[in-house]
Amino acid sequence: MTRTWTMDHHDGRLEVRTGVEGRAAKMGHRLTIAVNTWHATVAWSDGEPSEVTLAVDVDSLEVLSGEGGVTPLTGPEKTLARSNALKVLNAKRFPRIEFETSEIEKTGGGYRLTGTLQINGKTRDQVVDVAVQEADDMWRMSCETTVRHSDFGLKPYSMLMGSMKVADAVTVAFTATK
Repeated sequence: MTRTWTMDHHDGRLEVRTGVEGRAAKMGHRLTIAVNTWHATVAWSDGEPSEVTLAVDVDSLEVLSGEGGVTPLTGPEKTLARSNALKVLNAKRFPRIEFETSEIEKTGGGYRLTGTLQINGKTRDQVVDVAVQEADDMWRMSCETTVRHSDFGLKPYSMLMGSMKVADAVTVAFTATK
């Protein structure tokens, strides 16, 4: 029997967490950024997931918080950080980020998804390990994966002539219940 799940921000949370690099890194904030508009589809075949797609609206990014830095992250600084992120991601030209796979392997605690990730018009292979807990006819899914700006031709935001910049590697975290 074939069935399909659809999920969006009502079912879970998709976040990006950044780091800071450079000689002046202590001055910068490690950001937590929410993706407020995303849509995932999971196709099922014979009781197992067989295809997964995820589409992200880049313009839906919202800076939630910033850890570290010399001073707390203010509202205007969150707005500026969002604007900088949209520029780095070339959001006007490439308004969506997409992941898709039909290569899904069952693991001890969930599934390994081996697929393609498209950012900034560039497509790269990406492996995502999704942890799954079943309870009360519901699935609780979670994963974290690393994505590098440089793999997609992106230059991380920097200031002070590069002595403070967003780290090349960011963490993408996903949790959902279905």
